[in-house]
Amino acid sequence: MRMTPISPERLAELLADRIAGLPAEDGRRLRIAVDGAPAARPGDLADALVEPLRLRGRPVLRVSAADFLRPASVRLEYGKQDADAFHDLWLDDGALQREVLDPLEPGGTGRVLPSLWDAATDRATRAPYTELPPRGVLLLDGALLLGRWLPFELTVHLALGGAALARRTPAEEHWTLPAFARYAEETDPGALADLTVKVDDPRRPALVER
Repeated sequence: MRMTPISPERLAELLADRIAGLPAEDGRRLRIAVDGAPAARPGDLADALVEPLRLRGRPVLRVSAADFLRPASVRLEYGKQDADAFHDLWLDDGALQREVLDPLEPGGTGRVLPSLWDAATDRATRAPYTELPPRGVLLLDGALLLGRWLPFELTVHLALGGAALARRTPAEEHWTLPAFARYAEETDPGALADLTVKVDDPRRPALVER
C-alpha cells in the first residue's frame, strides 16, 4: 500500500475532475458517497466539492446521511450508548435509498427528499422535495455507508488510524469507537471504496493506493 500526500485543495480539484469525467450520457445523474467517521469530517470534503463541480457545469445537491437516521425509539432501543446498534440500526438506509438514491437512477424522476428526520428533535423534518437536474451530482456524506448495497457511481472513504480516530473523537462519543473498529474489520471500507484518503492529519491528507 502506497500513500501519496496531497493538499486539501488539490484533493477537491482531483475529485471534481474525476466526478465530472464519469459517464453522464442521456443526462444521467451521479450519486457520490463521501464515507467517514464524524472525526474524519466527510461533510467538509463533500462541501468542498460543490463549487468545483458547479464550475465544471454540473448541478449539485448536498445531502447528509445524518438526516436519515431512524427515530430514537429504534436507535436507542438497546440504550443510548450501544455500539452495535449504532453500527446496525441508526441509519435508515431503506429510506435513504427510496427517497434519495433510487430517484436518481437512469430514467428516474430526479425528485429527491433532501432530509427526513431531525435526530435532535426526534421529528420529521418535513423538508420539501427538490429536483436534481439531468447531469446533476448528488454529494452524500455520512458514516458507515459502505457495505450496505447502496447504489453509488463513486465512493470515497476517509480513513483514520485507530489512534487518530480516538484522539479526534470527542470523549462523550468514545462509545462509538467499537462500531468503527467493527466497520473496519467486517466491511473493510478502504477496500470497497473507489478512492481512499488517509486523513489522520486533516491538513495533510494522503491518497491511498493498494
